[in-house]
Amino acid sequence: MSEPILKEKDGDVATITLNRPEVGNRQTDATWAQLTEMLDIAAKESRLIVFKGAGDDFCLGREAMGQPSPVLEAYAIRERSETIFNLYGAFRSAKVPIMGVVQGRAVGLGCALAALCDITIASDKARFQLPEMAHNIMPTIAMSALIDRVSRKAATYLVYSTQEIDAHKALVFGLVSNVVPANELDAAVASLVERFKKTPLPALLAVKEYAGSAFSMSTQAANDFARNLHATINSFSGMRP
Repeated sequence: MSEPILKEKDGDVATITLNRPEVGNRQTDATWAQLTEMLDIAAKESRLIVFKGAGDDFCLGREAMGQPSPVLEAYAIRERSETIFNLYGAFRSAKVPIMGVVQGRAVGLGCALAALCDITIASDKARFQLPEMAHNIMPTIAMSALIDRVSRKAATYLVYSTQEIDAHKALVFGLVSNVVPANELDAAVASLVERFKKTPLPALLAVKEYAGSAFSMSTQAANDFARNLHATINSFSGMRP
């Protein structure tokens, strides 16, 4: 039986692949917790994490999403939710950039994870959806992943309509960074990975640090943060040719 999540290293670039293509890369809570650990480790030993799904789809969410499940007490529900909030935290707190690669459908949690990546490259065949409301699930967990990624109107449209959107609309909404033809996806990702390899590590880390906080700061605070980081990083010897 193959591993549900794969991790590979090419020098200081880590690739983490959801590896259950037969079920659209759905994962159990146990394997989502495993992914959290893998991201934490990879962030400490890599300059870049490439995050993708095997097969035709990126990720169709949690296993058995939308299927009847036992009625749980509030504390049990909260504990189950923490698995996902911890996973979101691993994406946000990773010191290195995470690049998502979306070739097909990204649904529910899969859509949230695509949005959480620092850069997300999508095939023009990619599709995105938050279908929870159609299953009588109130999706504020998924919405919390989008809160600093997409506009309010885009998020509420995705949630209330439950409609699937294409990659180009996802680009407009802010779910993805770039859309390329499906047959050029691998080449586009490889080219961007090479760009990351050539960028001094202090700059990669500083951009992730700045982006993680500055967009929710006041203009003055963001300017001050930029001033300090600029002086600190650009004076570092590792930034010189």
